[in-house]
Amino acid sequence: MSVQRPFRATDLFKFNHINLDLWTETYGISFYLNYLSRWPDLCSVQETPDGRMMGYMIAKAEGQATEWHGHITALSVAPEYRRLSLARKMIEQLEHVSDESYHGFFVDLYVRCTNIVAINMYEGFGYSVYRRVREYYGSLGLGRNSKDEEDAFDMRKPLSRDPMRRSVRSNGREFIVSAHDVS
Repeated sequence: MSVQRPFRATDLFKFNHINLDLWTETYGISFYLNYLSRWPDLCSVQETPDGRMMGYMIAKAEGQATEWHGHITALSVAPEYRRLSLARKMIEQLEHVSDESYHGFFVDLYVRCTNIVAINMYEGFGYSVYRRVREYYGSLGLGRNSKDEEDAFDMRKPLSRDPMRRSVRSNGREFIVSAHDVS
C-alpha cells in the first residue's frame, strides 16, 4: 500500500535512495524548490504508510496558445517499489490537473532513447514519440571516452483540449531536431 501526497521541501532530505538510479536526472536544491513554489499541484510523492519515500515526480505547466501543456521533468521510483503502478498513479494525477486546472493540450516528457523500459512504460500509458531530440542529455559518466551526449525522445499524450490529436505525430521517431531547437 502507498500514499500519494504533494511533494514537500522536506522531502529533499529523504529521496537520495531514489536518485541513486542511473536513469534518474538530479538537480540542485534551488531547482526543486523553484518547482515546488511555482507548481506545487504538479509535484507529488508516493510513500509507504510509515513515511518512507517510494517515488516522486516533479512537473510544470508551460508553453503558449495551443502548445500549453503539462511537462514531466522528473519521475523516479525506487527499484524495490517498481511494478506497483506508482508511476501510473502520479502521472494520472498530473494529467488530470494539467487538463482540468491548467487547460493543457497535452502532457509531455523527455526520455533517453536507450531507456527502453521507460519508453515501453510510457507507451503503455498512452504516450507516443513526437520527435527525437539530438544530444539532449549529458553523459551518463561511463568513462572519459564515452559519448558526451545522448538523444532523447519527446513523448506526448493528448488531453481533452486536443480532440484532433495535433500533439501526436505518427512518424515521431524519424522526426529529428537539435537540442538547440527545443525550448
